[in-house]
Amino acid sequence: MKKPLIILTGPTAVGKTELSIALAQAVHGAVISADSMQVYRHMDIGSAKITQEEMHGVPHYLIDILEPQEEFHVVRFQELARQSMEKIYTEGKVPIVVGGTGFYIQALLYGIDFTEQQEDTQYRKELEQIAKEQGPEALHRMLGQVDPESAKCIHENNVKRVVRALEFYHLSGQKISEHNKQERMRESPYRFAYFVLNDDRERLYGRIDKRVDGMVEEGLVEEVRRLKEMGCHRHMVAMQGLGYKEILEYLDKDCSLEEAVYKIKRDTRHFAKRQLTWFRREREVIWVQKPEFGYDNGKILAYMQKILEEQKIIPKETL
Repeated sequence: MKKPLIILTGPTAVGKTELSIALAQAVHGAVISADSMQVYRHMDIGSAKITQEEMHGVPHYLIDILEPQEEFHVVRFQELARQSMEKIYTEGKVPIVVGGTGFYIQALLYGIDFTEQQEDTQYRKELEQIAKEQGPEALHRMLGQVDPESAKCIHENNVKRVVRALEFYHLSGQKISEHNKQERMRESPYRFAYFVLNDDRERLYGRIDKRVDGMVEEGLVEEVRRLKEMGCHRHMVAMQGLGYKEILEYLDKDCSLEEAVYKIKRDTRHFAKRQLTWFRREREVIWVQKPEFGYDNGKILAYMQKILEEQKIIPKETL
């Protein structure tokens, strides 16, 4: 029998964290973070990292386990998430994958194998050089010409993923967006429920703006300054995260703080839009629209528990 797995995702700032704690407490679960930034130590404010107090005793995995200088990618996420799941199952708990990185979730849920994908180191270096000399937008335009769908989903500042998509097309002649579609047709090795929490666009954008203002008040500039003093720079994968690269620009005197904050808000809204585009393409997702529940987490939780019981993911006696 397939092992149970719960996924709780949705756009940034939609309110996943608070709901995930209530869900974990209700189903005797443990949380695995599917967030590409919360994995790093010293990066708390800009990543909206959950605090020990907010965890309320619920075990959390893949948070604060790497230094900013270390690389984190989908293959490493898969490996660490699977290790965490085995530990959670051994303890008789249910893993709940929580976060907004849809690509990571997809890779884990369907067991996508990346080991057979070819590499062309020389071509990759040429692409990276283009990004350095002409800027990431030049590389992104190249991707738009050969794979428009991928270009829509990958932000131009995510040079690593743009390079990978171009390299994949160069080696195989196939668009990576088409390859990903095929991979999504794989059967999952888990008995799962894939919840996508969502909100009205204007309300979500308001939450994003408020969150960014809160981050600045809590000391985001000081956090990035400390990272810079530790040797972190804008070409590092960790420092490409929203909030970090913009504040680095401010600290490097490339823009004012007001401009940096404006960019963070704008780019976070764009990011939320891309996240929703990704989740709409996924199979077997259960959309949870917050306005339909009157923004009552108790009602949302009851709805989720009902589905978990009906789909036999969590036994009724556990709920």
